[in-house]
Amino acid sequence: MIDPYGLLVAPFVEFAFMRRALVASMALSLGCAPVGVFLILRRMSLVGDALSHAILPGAAIAFLFAGLSLGAMAIGGFVAGVLTALGAGALSRLTPLREDATFAAFYLIALAAGVMMVSVGGSGVDLLHVLFGSVLAVDDTALILAASVASVSMLAVAALYRGFVIESFDREFLRVGGGPDRALHAIFLVLLVANLVVSFLALGTLMAIGLMMLPAAAARSWAHGVAGMIGVATGIAALSAYAGLTLSFALDAPSGPSIVLAAGFFYAASVLFGPVGGLVARALPRRHLRG
Repeated sequence: MIDPYGLLVAPFVEFAFMRRALVASMALSLGCAPVGVFLILRRMSLVGDALSHAILPGAAIAFLFAGLSLGAMAIGGFVAGVLTALGAGALSRLTPLREDATFAAFYLIALAAGVMMVSVGGSGVDLLHVLFGSVLAVDDTALILAASVASVSMLAVAALYRGFVIESFDREFLRVGGGPDRALHAIFLVLLVANLVVSFLALGTLMAIGLMMLPAAAARSWAHGVAGMIGVATGIAALSAYAGLTLSFALDAPSGPSIVLAAGFFYAASVLFGPVGGLVARALPRRHLRG
């Protein structure tokens, strides 16, 4: 007989590292989910994926000089992410290449360079830590950083919500109306990079984008408005974090992939059964009409 308490509650009551991982994951959910919604509305999903990998060289350089110092790696990753965003944007304006193509080029170069640096300067264990993260090993610095980024993200989205929504749907209208479209875009990119850096420290470069994009994509099947999508995405991200950590503990599996797989399960369920455009919801009216 399955013991629900022993499976769902006991790990977080008995082990401090599980409680810390849960708190860090909840902070990631609060910060990443709203940013992920706007990322999807702006059709910048691949840009977010590229930036999540562009963080790696900066973090790798910091790792070579400071070891597995989360503070140094966060600073290095943030600088690398911002420089990549600025560089890709400038290159797309100066060359015939579109912005998505330049981000793809930067992503490939950054990922290869980061893996090379960590492989040469560290060990196989270090490389696995950088690629897949370890939310079960977060320390006080990582918790404070995650909470700070989540707080700033929520405050920024609340304060600039109207501007973010208008820019996401019609940037030209905002520009013609004299709105600060460039400033809003720059602030959004900074929030994106900051949340990706925190996700990178907990989930690794290969999993960092998962908790941001999958809940946001799932939310489109449950809500019409942007505010509703943000609320649903945050809830799904939090559930994914809890379910992933529980699965990781029960199966002795890596925590990062477990969390992203849980988010993938909710995404698949949303695409199938979501009331807003879900496959089942779209099929039911047709069957009714045929009957």
